[in-house]
This record gives sequence, structure tokens and C-alpha cells, in this order.
Amino acid sequence: MPAYLQNGSRFTGPVSYVGDGDSLCVALGASTDRWVEVRLEDFYAPELHAPGGAQAKAALERIASGKTISCIADHQSHDRVVARCALGGRSVGDMMRAAGISEGGNGR
Repeated sequence: MPAYLQNGSRFTGPVSYVGDGDSLCVALGASTDRWVEVRLEDFYAPELHAPGGAQAKAALERIASGKTISCIADHQSHDRVVARCALGGRSVGDMMRAAGISEGGNGR
């Protein structure tokens, strides 16, 4: 993992892609090689193929797509950065719960 994404590092950028209900990409530059794939640290969505998975992805798209998000990296899990992310100072995980999305995914 690059030094600028180590534990405690902060990064900000627009959400360029939502993969499922708890993963998204933050664009740190114009090209896709500058996108950071993030797993939300504080929300565990159901898998896409599981009940509620498609709804969780749709909710995260409504909440975050195209908006500037601020994240604090925690650790790496597989090829992603696990981070706590916020929009306007509010946790994206809290926003997902407020949208009525139930947690149900596996821990990381």
C-alpha cells in the first residue's frame, strides 16, 4: 500500500464508482490508476447476491456517487484500503443505517 494510504492517512476526493453496499472508489486524480478502492470500516453491507445486497449498493450510490468524500485509512484488506469515510462530517456508515439499510455482510 502506498505511504499516502497508510494507517491514519487522510485522503479526499469524489466518489467515482460504487462496487457494492460497503465499497467505493475515491478519485485522487483524473485517471483510474489514481482511484483508491475503499471498504467502509464502519458498515458491513450484505453481499450483492444476498438479500438486501442490491438495495445496499443502490443506497450507497444515492448517498455518495459523485460527491466529495473524506476518508481516514485504517488498514489494507486484500487489494482495498479499509477506511472510515464521511460526507459533510457525517459518517457514511451512519448515513447507510439512517437510510434503513441493514448490515449483514461478513467482517473484514
